[in-house]
Amino acid sequence: MRLSTETTMARLREVGDGDTLGGRIWRARDAANLSTRDLANQLGVRSETVAAWERDRAEPRTNRLFMLAGVLGVTPAWLIAGIGRAPDDKPAGRSKDALRDQLDLVKKLHEQTGEAIAALETELERGQHDIR
Repeated sequence: MRLSTETTMARLREVGDGDTLGGRIWRARDAANLSTRDLANQLGVRSETVAAWERDRAEPRTNRLFMLAGVLGVTPAWLIAGIGRAPDDKPAGRSKDALRDQLDLVKKLHEQTGEAIAALETELERGQHDIR
């Protein structure tokens, strides 16, 4: 079964926590007992920038997103899509069924990525033969 990009994103939202990027930034900052100003200072941005991220009025650039995850003690995957352990979750708080569902989805995506790579390699080889 092939998953379209739209289906894949919908499935990731089902597995994720249903919150927005801004909501997750706020939750992680709160769990880390940091003020907006404290977090901004650690990231080298203005506190207004952090506030805009938390209100979903702006999004951090990729490099800031990874810095943000490190400072807040969460994974970039959790910040982006709510996948994985939230900062206030207990390790035993997730059911095994939910984790199995998430693992199955990741395995399926991994398999499809391998198939896409193989198809691209085949096309590339065909193109090289056509040139000769």
